[in-house]
Amino acid sequence: MTLHAPLLDGSQKAFLAGYLDNLALVERLHRLLLDVIKDEFERLGILEINSVQALLLFNIGENEVTAGELKSRGYYQGSNVSYNLKKLVELGYMHHQRSEIDRRSVRVRLTEKGRRVRGQLADLFARHADGFVRRGLIDAAGMEEINRSLKRMERFWTEQIRYIY
Repeated sequence: MTLHAPLLDGSQKAFLAGYLDNLALVERLHRLLLDVIKDEFERLGILEINSVQALLLFNIGENEVTAGELKSRGYYQGSNVSYNLKKLVELGYMHHQRSEIDRRSVRVRLTEKGRRVRGQLADLFARHADGFVRRGLIDAAGMEEINRSLKRMERFWTEQIRYIY
């Protein structure tokens, strides 16, 4: 049985088309961000970690977290968090320590090597922000509006997941 969308009037069709464009754009932007990070790391000679792992280091920052908290805090969006954490620990970018209370739980934090990579990403992102402003592409108000809109979409999707269960 095929499900069909309800009949839409002109404005609803236009909104749906815009929404579908947004979905495709969000996905493309994420992939493009990973490519930008990959290119920067190749330029810097950082070849042992990938862009997903680098973003994980950036998002953790100075925090000490458990693997479970990585997703709940929005630090990591992928499905293979255990693999990436293991690699980052093996390569010396992160410390890990088993919880004294719950031996199944592991807390992680960046090493000095991990903080250096985080700093390089912070520099890259600062250069990007400066480029947006200097070229007049997006000003502070425009960036705030984009963020507000994306946060509303995030809340809506989160409600949809909670509604299902």
